[in-house]
Amino acid sequence: MSRMKDTIKQWMQEHREEAVHFLQQVVQAPSIQGNEADAQKLVADKLAAMGLEVDMWEPGGEELIHHSYFCSPRTVFSGSPNVVGIWRGEGGGKSLILNGHIDVVPSGDREQWEDDPFSGKIEDGKMYGRGVTDMKGGNIAMLYAVECLKQLGIRLKGDVVFQSVVEEESGGSGTLAAILRGYKADAALIPEPTGMKIFPKQQGSMWFRIKVKGRSAHGGTRYEGVSAIEKSMLVVDAVRKLETERNEKISDPLYQNIPIPIPINIGSIHGGEWPSSVPDLVELQGRMGVAPEEEMEDAKRAMEKALSSLEDDWLKEHPPVLEWFGAQWVPGMIEPDHELMNRLIHAYRSVRGEEPLIEASPWGTDGGLLAKVGGTPAIVFGPGITGMAHYPNEYIELDKVVECAEIIALTIMQWCGVAGEKKAGAI
Repeated sequence: MSRMKDTIKQWMQEHREEAVHFLQQVVQAPSIQGNEADAQKLVADKLAAMGLEVDMWEPGGEELIHHSYFCSPRTVFSGSPNVVGIWRGEGGGKSLILNGHIDVVPSGDREQWEDDPFSGKIEDGKMYGRGVTDMKGGNIAMLYAVECLKQLGIRLKGDVVFQSVVEEESGGSGTLAAILRGYKADAALIPEPTGMKIFPKQQGSMWFRIKVKGRSAHGGTRYEGVSAIEKSMLVVDAVRKLETERNEKISDPLYQNIPIPIPINIGSIHGGEWPSSVPDLVELQGRMGVAPEEEMEDAKRAMEKALSSLEDDWLKEHPPVLEWFGAQWVPGMIEPDHELMNRLIHAYRSVRGEEPLIEASPWGTDGGLLAKVGGTPAIVFGPGITGMAHYPNEYIELDKVVECAEIIALTIMQWCGVAGEKKAGAI
């Protein structure tokens, strides 16, 4: 294996510029929601050129949109195809899904970017562009790893299923569609931007809105009304108390470096229509974190209980209305002593010469869907920088992409099993 590690490293260095150029092409294809087709065609063509079986389709259908875990602002996915590439093994090994999302969040305020958000500019060993760290750099690391093994003539026992999916940023409908299409495996790797840390656990999250009622009156006689804004402050306090109580119960050492393992964030507040009127309605919107081992319904009940326990006469008579809406990410985990964890850690040590940092993910991924719906436990590990995801001037360190690809290539071999080696063809 030591000799093969050196062979893989040499191949990676010899083909580094090809991988960087392909990553740049994919970054320059702005795959925001509803506009993923160009980037996906690049991926599909690359997979076909590598000799993989390619399946490209637009998600949809009753089974998907009526599934209990379906979550999307749209039900029609025209122009937003999923792409899957299958490398069939020779039998007798374990199968592996390599899952990455091609969709990116909007670039935001153009003035905060030094260059075009989709420039793919390379400078000082970094590539810049929306989605390069979240998570096109990770996707290309996976693809690069598969291409390396293919060109080196490695024959695997187990199947490798490369997935480039849409909709992760809106809750995972692309991955759900892939599961419902029949794509399942013994385990999965997801190269989200972990900064080369290994995340065996991923928290889930849900969006919520809380409507707080008041009673309108003229501002000059505000004492005759009930301010929904003032009552909403009591609701915010209750949510903060709930957050504290939930996090005090978490003792998992994987969360020791995360100040608030499962936060509850109030992201927006809307209320009032006129400066001289007492506001009679406030709407709070936010995100609730869900622990990896927790059921989402249990988290919902905890929020409902907190709001129904408010010690305020007005709110007892006019209880806040809680609604769950929009995006959700299913929590997920893999056992810390799972064989894929052991294989990945071994490959990491081999390539980087040091112990990996193992933590719990501070955000949701498609790993929960893979585990909960697809029966495919997942590990999150990738080259992107957590603090760059969704930020202006997003970038990735290209050396990390190559290192990650080496680690994934070795992990694939160890997990799927090698049937034999033959002389490589033209490289």
